[in-house]
Amino acid sequence: MASIGEELFRFQAAIVQSGSSLEEFIRQNYVRNWMNDTLPAAMAVRTSMVGAIQNFLIDEGLVNLERVQLSPVTDPLAHDVEHVPTIHYKGMPYVSTHSMIYSKFLACFNPAIKGIFVDSPNIRLELESPYRKQRGKYLIDFSQIDIELRRNRGLDLAAYMNEPKKVQEILREDYERIIDFFERMIIAACTRIAEKNETELKTLGVAIEVPAQPFPRLKLTDSIKKYGKAGLEARAGEDIRGQFFWITGLMRENYDLIYPYLLPDGSKVPLDAFTSDMVYNYDICAKSLLRDTNTHTPALEILSGAVREWLYEPIVQRLLDNRIISEAPVFRDGVLENIESMQGYGPFLTAVAMKDADGKPYFPETMGGGIGVERTLYALLKGAKVAKIDDVTCFGKNPDTYPIFLF
Repeated sequence: MASIGEELFRFQAAIVQSGSSLEEFIRQNYVRNWMNDTLPAAMAVRTSMVGAIQNFLIDEGLVNLERVQLSPVTDPLAHDVEHVPTIHYKGMPYVSTHSMIYSKFLACFNPAIKGIFVDSPNIRLELESPYRKQRGKYLIDFSQIDIELRRNRGLDLAAYMNEPKKVQEILREDYERIIDFFERMIIAACTRIAEKNETELKTLGVAIEVPAQPFPRLKLTDSIKKYGKAGLEARAGEDIRGQFFWITGLMRENYDLIYPYLLPDGSKVPLDAFTSDMVYNYDICAKSLLRDTNTHTPALEILSGAVREWLYEPIVQRLLDNRIISEAPVFRDGVLENIESMQGYGPFLTAVAMKDADGKPYFPETMGGGIGVERTLYALLKGAKVAKIDDVTCFGKNPDTYPIFLF
C-alpha cells in the first residue's frame, strides 16, 4: 500500500495533467462550501437539533456514555460495506466501529441505569455507486446519536418458549413505548428548530412543520406489496402528508428482535413464515418541505432501531443463522473453550451468558435506536441550496465524490 504522501503526489499529478492545480481543487470542492451561506445555516440547524435531542434524553433520565471507537467486534450490518480498518495495538487487532451496538447493550447491565445515549462514532466504508451516480445520502464517516433503554420485564427462557401470548403482549407494550419515545424526541427537535432557526430555514428555502403524534405507520410487508422494493421509502412517502413516518417490521440485523424465533420443540420458525408483525424493529423516514412550492422531497430513512433480542439462546442462534459466528460457544467452568472460533465475539458472548448469584442473567432487556445526524439534516434541508449530504457537512466523505479525501 502506498504512503499518504505517494497517494497525494499521484492525485496532484493527475489534477495538474487535467490543467488545474491542487489549490484550485481545494478551492472548488472545500473552500467554496465553507464560504457560502448554506453551510452556516445547516450548522445552525444542526446545533439546535442535536442540543434539543440531548436535552430531551437527559430530561427522560438517560445517562451519557463514552465513545467506543475501537473494539474486537463491531456491528456486522445487514448491507454490504467494505471491511472496516483494523488497528493493531499491543499485539491485538481492533476494528473501528460501524456502530456501538454491542457496547450499548453491555452499558445497560446495571439496573440503576434507565438508559444511555452517546454521540456514536460510525465508520462505514460504503460501496461506491457502480454506475458512478451521485446518490447524495452516504457518508463513510458520520455521527449518530445512539440510544438504548432498559425494559426491565423479567421475561426468561421458560416464558419465551411456553407463554407466547403473555410475551407478545409485553413486547407489544414495550414496542409502543419506544415508538412514543422516539416520536416525542423528533417533536422536541423540530420544535426547537422551528423556534430558533426560521432565518436559516428561509436561507435554505425549506420549512419545518412540527409533527403531531401519532406519526403515520406503514408495515414493510404491506408496503412492498403496494410499492415494490425499489425506492420503497420515496414511493411510500409520496402518499404521506407530513414530513415524518414509520416503516416497521424490517428483516434486518441479528440483534433486532424476531418473536417467536425459537420454538419449544427445538425447531425455529421457517424463514418464509416471518411477517412484519413478528419483527420488532422500525425506521423513521423524513422528507423536506420546500418553502416556495409547499411540496416535499423524496423521503429518506433517518432513524433505525428495535426491541432487542435479550436471551442467550436466541442471541446465539441468530448469530449462527446470520453466519456471523460459525459455531455455538462452548463454556466449561467459566472458560470459553472455543474462543478462537468466536473471533471477536468471545468476550461479548461470555458476558451474555453470565448470571448473578441468583441465577438470573446480567444481560438486559433493552430497546433503542440510532439517529443519523447528517442524514437527518440532509433529509430535512434538501432543496434549492442542499443537493447532496456534502452540502450540510464541513468534511463530508461521500463515497460518490472524489477518489481521495483531503481533510
